[in-house]
Amino acid sequence: MKDVALLEIQKYQEANAERWAPRLRPGAPSGNLPLLLRMDRDSPDGLLFKDQDFSSDLLKQLNGLRQNGVLTDVSICVGAWEVPCHRSVLASSSPYFRAMFCSNFRESHEAKVQLKGINPEALDQMVLYVYTGEAHITAQNVLPLLEAASMLQYPKLFEACSSYLQGQLAPSNCLGMIRLSEILSCESLKKKAKQMALTYFPEVAASADLKELCALELRDYLGDDGLCGEEEKVFEALMVWVKHDLQARRRYMQELFKLVRLQYIHPAFFHHFIANDALLQSSPSCQTILETAKRQMFSLYGTTSVADLHPPLHAPPRTSYQDFLILLGGRKDNQQTTRDVLIYSGQTRQWQSLTKLPIRLYKAAAVALHRSIYVLGGMVVGTGKSVPSHNVYIFSLKLNQWSPVQPMLVARYSHRSIAHKNYIFSIGGIGEGQEVLGSMERYDSVCNIWESMASMPVGVLHPAVAVKDQRLYLFGGEDIMQNPVRLIQVYHISRNTWFKMETRMIKNVCAPAVVLGERIVIVGGYTRRILAYDPQSNKFAKCADMKDRRMHHGAAVMGDKLYVTGGRRLTTNCTIEDSAAFDCYDPQTDSWTSQGQLPHRLFDHACLSVQCIPHACP
Repeated sequence: MKDVALLEIQKYQEANAERWAPRLRPGAPSGNLPLLLRMDRDSPDGLLFKDQDFSSDLLKQLNGLRQNGVLTDVSICVGAWEVPCHRSVLASSSPYFRAMFCSNFRESHEAKVQLKGINPEALDQMVLYVYTGEAHITAQNVLPLLEAASMLQYPKLFEACSSYLQGQLAPSNCLGMIRLSEILSCESLKKKAKQMALTYFPEVAASADLKELCALELRDYLGDDGLCGEEEKVFEALMVWVKHDLQARRRYMQELFKLVRLQYIHPAFFHHFIANDALLQSSPSCQTILETAKRQMFSLYGTTSVADLHPPLHAPPRTSYQDFLILLGGRKDNQQTTRDVLIYSGQTRQWQSLTKLPIRLYKAAAVALHRSIYVLGGMVVGTGKSVPSHNVYIFSLKLNQWSPVQPMLVARYSHRSIAHKNYIFSIGGIGEGQEVLGSMERYDSVCNIWESMASMPVGVLHPAVAVKDQRLYLFGGEDIMQNPVRLIQVYHISRNTWFKMETRMIKNVCAPAVVLGERIVIVGGYTRRILAYDPQSNKFAKCADMKDRRMHHGAAVMGDKLYVTGGRRLTTNCTIEDSAAFDCYDPQTDSWTSQGQLPHRLFDHACLSVQCIPHACP
């Protein structure tokens, strides 16, 4: 390539030798070339010169010509408003104008071209953008400018207007922005506005724009899996929309009511605010949905078959719900009973502190029910005299606060409690006379009342407890002499009856149990062993062992995995150490992985899993 270039230069020099002759050195042969033009064949290729300012300077010159009316050959008009321009500049800047001026349209030779549907001020800004590459976007001109950019095919200006609008998005206007973006086919604005509408549902539901949605728009909005709102709020938003124009909207009520995922509504809210709503009762089809939901929510007997269920009761929780672990109470590093409440996000993998327990409680029981946490009984410590408590406290994740509810019938600690449907069962423990209790009582969370149930066959302490298929299972535990009890005690919930089974497989003490898939998993208990019990076949299977012999630990299921927290471990030299371990068991691979450490060593604590919307948590 270099050689070709040099040959071309030599030809040019020879052709112009006479013109250069006076510049030759005196005495030099006339055929010699100037020293300036002698080139080494090894020199680099020629120079590519770029004038970085040329384009912008050219635009400035063209804009000056336009402003002075020099060489302009067309006027763009909106009504009586005229803007002189250069046809070639417009055609070069937009496919719209290129088609207009470079085809056989009559506008290609007209001196004035009328544009319809464009604001005059927007036209001025548009032409200024064409000649300078700049446009001043304001709250007053952004919408007409967006429309003009869309019509006249200026995509970068269109996106600039979209970005401006995205910066002005708020829960009060995002529904209107969605509608605007659909009219103008602005996907970037639509995506951002929809994300805001889904994320800030409670605020959006309170806006005037929600009442103005058509039935189709409301259906798409309330039916979205990503809606970050509790189902109670979804129901309230629907009813506000219907009542805004009852005569016209009543006919959409059945279709839209199906979008409310009733199985995730707090039963007390359903009972008091939905079940007897006069408007819903006036619709036979809505009544059918209500009756099905009632049977499913309030029947302890499991009489509703899958075939009887209305489709909405099969709907999954919205994807905005996330898994959280809650750790309550227990004993910390210094082995003092703590009031701490910790929450762990499975999404962020971070621990945070919540409002502390109202009082210091030793070996209380705790359950999660309807996105709330209940703490029951326990030994009250730090008040001079330690006494068993019959008090019950409820914790609202949404409000981050504790409130008392109806106390238990019997004061107890070292007991077990478990939730099923709308009920909480409190079982056994140690009573006020330090006796081992065999009694059981049941709390109705909707009516806020306790009642006594049938007592267990054998009173035990610290059994592993789980509920599966209308039955409550107690595995093992210890007697008053702290000897392991090799029993499975089963309570039939609908019949209020117990029976027991002896088994050599059970020898757990101070161990939790969880339901993982179709099996009940008993996690450790002075052993590394993990046992999975199948209630259908009444058989046990061994799972992968934990790393340490563990007891007084917590366990809960998040998603499809088992998480184990803290506890006490038996070392190789038979000493007992408090632990801050945080481990995960995956049943798919039958393996354990460490999740790091708890914020501190902890044992005899409650470990629970809850699903809620992040913004509904502190």
